Amino acid sequence: MIVSTTPTIEGRPVREYLDLVTGETILGANILRDFMAGIRDIIGGRSAAYEQSLREAKDNAIAEMMQAAQALGADAVLSVDLDYESINLGQGGGMLMVTASGTAVRL
Repeated sequence: MIVSTTPTIEGRPVREYLDLVTGETILGANILRDFMAGIRDIIGGRSAAYEQSLREAKDNAIAEMMQAAQALGADAVLSVDLDYESINLGQGGGMLMVTASGTAVRL
């Protein structure tokens, strides 16, 4: 399956637009608090563990989006957009949601 942030694939015209497809992943409670604590500890540095968690969340959201597209009979998802949102649960708790969305098409 082709997944692209562009609205077209050169040399592959879209035959049919199927539907909007999405995939979501939520990183566990307190990750934002832990993340901010880690940043304070390493001021200006990078946190490899959190970067890995974000990569995995992004990959999972894209995989879920691709599964939704495959269920529609798509062979590509175009105009893919990735969003990262923090969800405040109050009392210092929080979660991070990664959403992948795009248009399922047949080329």
